[in-house]
Amino acid sequence: MRPSKPLTADQAFSRLATLCARAEYCQHDMLERMRRWSLDDEAQASVMQRLTEGRYVDDERFCRAFVSDKTRYNKWGRRKVEQALWMKRIDPDIARRVLDELGADDYAVTLRPLLEQKRRTTKASSPYELRTKLTKWALGRGFDIGTIRQCFDDILCDTDTDDYPDSDEDEFLDPDL
Repeated sequence: MRPSKPLTADQAFSRLATLCARAEYCQHDMLERMRRWSLDDEAQASVMQRLTEGRYVDDERFCRAFVSDKTRYNKWGRRKVEQALWMKRIDPDIARRVLDELGADDYAVTLRPLLEQKRRTTKASSPYELRTKLTKWALGRGFDIGTIRQCFDDILCDTDTDDYPDSDEDEFLDPDL
């Protein structure tokens, strides 16, 4: 197998423009691809400038699409989306502005059905253990503790002690014990 010839700046621009026509990408993604292609720093800068001037790459547009997809389809919370944007090296001001467009109620609307579904499949011996397990799970999905507590008020209010076979609450109800 022959070693491939290094790409020129024009060839790299052409390939990246074709990619950007199919999906949204951020500047970090484009720079990583150019690094893998072993383009020198000067060529990377000129290609990146052409991509941004031609509006093939726009970090704010990428951020809006990313946040929308991750919250709507992947059901991620704000913290997890923030972390992913940080890893993509999106400017924190852009990320904050786009994330602030979604209100806390939007995250609660997303989390509530997820918690209800997870509650049905989670085994726990007490309401405290159930609440702890669900909280840890929701935190792992990137939801903040305030949103989680707000959703618990709706979901766990109908929890019966019958759901917990090891519950000692029945002992306190029987005066003979």
